[in-house]
Amino acid sequence: MKRFQKSFLKQEPLPQRSIEWVNEIMTTGRLHRYDVTDDDPGHAALLEQEFAVYQGSRFCLAVASCGYALYIAMLAAGVKPGDGVLCNAFTLAPVPGAIDNCGAKPILVETTRDLTIDLDDLRAKCGQAKFLLLSNMRGHLSDMDAISDICAERSITLIEDCAHSLGAWWGDKRSGGFGEVSCFSTQSYKHLNSGEGGLLVSDNEDIMAKAILLSGSYMLFDRHLAAPDKNRIAELATMTPNYSGRMDNMRAAALRAQIPNLDVNCARWNERYEVLAEGLQAIAGVRLPNRFAEERYVGSSIQFCLPDYSQDQMTEVVQGCAEQGVELKYFGYDEPRGYTSRFDSWRYLDHGIQPETLPSTIRALATLLDMRVPLTFEIEDCHLIVEIIADVLRQVNA
Repeated sequence: MKRFQKSFLKQEPLPQRSIEWVNEIMTTGRLHRYDVTDDDPGHAALLEQEFAVYQGSRFCLAVASCGYALYIAMLAAGVKPGDGVLCNAFTLAPVPGAIDNCGAKPILVETTRDLTIDLDDLRAKCGQAKFLLLSNMRGHLSDMDAISDICAERSITLIEDCAHSLGAWWGDKRSGGFGEVSCFSTQSYKHLNSGEGGLLVSDNEDIMAKAILLSGSYMLFDRHLAAPDKNRIAELATMTPNYSGRMDNMRAAALRAQIPNLDVNCARWNERYEVLAEGLQAIAGVRLPNRFAEERYVGSSIQFCLPDYSQDQMTEVVQGCAEQGVELKYFGYDEPRGYTSRFDSWRYLDHGIQPETLPSTIRALATLLDMRVPLTFEIEDCHLIVEIIADVLRQVNA
């Protein structure tokens, strides 16, 4: 019986330039983002400037995590305690957590079998909220043209969670180019790696001015390079609380050298994804989510469904693959496991949301499997993974 030997958690080493910059910072001790000199604005400020250019945004702010970025993005966009915030029912726990952190109420929207937000359910629930926090969960982009139209028609502020979709495109716009404010993750298993970290972008001066102040800029906001006019920030300074969550210079230095390679790495992920997708689609009983023609995705993970399998069979598949070295996540478990949880396990939301209230999402997750695609895998590794999954499915069906 064949066994896969590589780790699904192992990342590529950081670029040599990152290592040199981080070593230099450790030598000088200048880790704090505002510990700068007249001739050196610091890595955090330079990262913001360089990422804004990459993303095509006017402004950028680097913070401690994507969850924190979502939190202050909502606050800066005007979310108040008690407000409703629409969001995908299929997302990760930090998303409803960020809404709850604002004192707001998550209003969960159904998920389609293709893992995108259900537009009919979104339209039906639009009257309950003036904000939409849209997650591109596992890198699947929803119909961004339709969502933009819905938000414009209903006067809904769109906030994009692009933690899984950095480098992707919808038509001629990058993922993150549709919202009033958009957030990205630099956690180790995302497309840029600083261990933990988040980036927030916007073209809106007031939103970014508030976000910079909320992040804990004290009265040092003039040291930001990808920022609105300093006078506008100063007008808001004494009216905006400090919710300290800045990114430090060491993490920013680790990230800066990764940006020039980002699009190349996106293409490398897609090479591996396409091998996996072609192989999985050839297995009887396996279904991959459909994608829109307008979407140019980044395949840093792959999802597939086994529509005819029971929960017991899904568990057998996960366990059988694990025994042969292939790590799959299953989203149909009734209780959280590792990074994976289902909406009805977030029991702090209205004392728990019952599965029957979101039947489409339950159906979508009941047979859904998910797998990371690290760049440490070679093309031949992807062929072997498909072979192992096919073997396990045959055993389960025997």
